[in-house]
Amino acid sequence: MALSENTRGALLMAASMAGFTFNDALTKSVTDELTVAQIMFVRGAITTILVYAVARRLGALDHLRNILQPLILCRIAFETIAAIAFLSALGQVPLANASAILQSLPLAVTLGAALVYREPVGWRRWTAIGLGFLGVMVIIKPGPEGFTLASLYVLLSVITAAGRDLVTRKIDPNVSSLTVTLFTASSISLAGLLLVPAFGGWNPVSLDTFATIALASAFLFVGYQAIIMAMRLGEISFIAPFRYTSLLWAVALGMLFFGETPDLSMGIGAAIVIGSGLYTFYREKQRKAAVASASEPGSPG
Repeated sequence: MALSENTRGALLMAASMAGFTFNDALTKSVTDELTVAQIMFVRGAITTILVYAVARRLGALDHLRNILQPLILCRIAFETIAAIAFLSALGQVPLANASAILQSLPLAVTLGAALVYREPVGWRRWTAIGLGFLGVMVIIKPGPEGFTLASLYVLLSVITAAGRDLVTRKIDPNVSSLTVTLFTASSISLAGLLLVPAFGGWNPVSLDTFATIALASAFLFVGYQAIIMAMRLGEISFIAPFRYTSLLWAVALGMLFFGETPDLSMGIGAAIVIGSGLYTFYREKQRKAAVASASEPGSPG
């Protein structure tokens, strides 16, 4: 029995989230041995090689002049800051907490689209956005006893990742996604190399550590490609909610490999964030359906 496009898209989205979360877990396991800059450089270099090999084989490499566009350069800048912020936090906060905060990304994108692109957002979605960020505060636990700078780093990564996604919407669709991924990975690798002195210099990299980073890079590559394929299949409103499966992976991996037990505030905050996100997806689907109905010939005005 052939799977529908929505089903295939949902499975690809779930696979993407698994890839990203396994990458995060493997990266977290080496944060005591390598600096943020080293991880950016080594992981970015390996990811660049993987993406280049696939893009070359598929004939998906664009000419350099198609890449050196202001929007793509802006996207890379956002991605680089997000990588620095998230990697800086990853070794200091539980994997599940970091993942739960990241679940607010769709809400941040909706907020940014309303502010930057003037996309219509009704009071219901504004309320959902507000509740979602309240959920993030519950996870972060602001105050002298619970708040940490690392949590702020994760929040910064959400903001810059939202900027990346908003810029991506305006990039010329004729530019190959693989080429954008390739240029992004190589730029992050270069940024990591340049930042090595600022992050304390170069620590020795053992064979086991290198193998861990290489495996993380492979999972990162799977995540990138699966999410691109997912978003090109079926309805986004159906597929996008499956991004929340990453939290399930994060909780499981955190418990199995890092001995992390999610606390009550993380559970409550994550439930608020995910519930707000799901409602936002639902309202967006309703809005698009209403617009489509109003634009049909012969539909009542």
